[in-house]
Amino acid sequence: MHWTTDQTAPSVGPVVVTTRTRSPIRSNVGLKALMAVTGIILVLFLIAHMLGNLKSFAGQTAFDHYAHWLRDIGKPLLPGVWFLWILRGVLTVAVIGHIAAATALAMRARAARPVRYAHRAKVQGSYAARTMRWGGVIILLFVIYHLLDLTTGHLNPVGDPSKPYGNLVADFAPERWYVTLFYTLAILAIGFHLRHGAFSAFRSLGQQTPRGERRARVAALVFAVALCAGYLVVPFAVLTGLVS
Repeated sequence: MHWTTDQTAPSVGPVVVTTRTRSPIRSNVGLKALMAVTGIILVLFLIAHMLGNLKSFAGQTAFDHYAHWLRDIGKPLLPGVWFLWILRGVLTVAVIGHIAAATALAMRARAARPVRYAHRAKVQGSYAARTMRWGGVIILLFVIYHLLDLTTGHLNPVGDPSKPYGNLVADFAPERWYVTLFYTLAILAIGFHLRHGAFSAFRSLGQQTPRGERRARVAALVFAVALCAGYLVVPFAVLTGLVS
């Protein structure tokens, strides 16, 4: 090995080059772990929220009781609706972390392939994987509208926090079919996102053989379809008069 030294100064030994270590959370493994944890938090919320929505089939009294119970969680340790605000804060952090990790990983993957070939073969990928970006935009717009509609009541025909069942029925009334349409598009976007995410998660757990991948695809599809059905059955029940 040849060491280069200053010809005008005595040699003091080899030059040690220090490299800056990257924080574990900023490594690819750390970012994937962040995506997994935040994804689990969001999926658990989606399941719980879906089950709560299905209480609308039990009638106005049951649904209103459930909605008011959510506001009272944590009392007397937590005053007012603090639990809901804490939950919203956790979900907001999870969403931001999920998006940030996904964006960082996508940018690194693109940077690792900076040269585009003139005759590159078409990349094989699922519809969900190719539409994650637009699906994310639709989901973001839907969340903003949903909060202004059924949380703050600014865009709801009733907009009375003491009447959650009335707000729900008024929101998906037949004359507001466009709301149901937008809701459907957003839920389908979530479904595609979940199918792709669940499949990736199953593969990360070791399902990487041809047979394992087929099982992972089926499991991810069943999960996404079941969740979408659980969400869409409520607005269409209101639209058709089954829930009124």
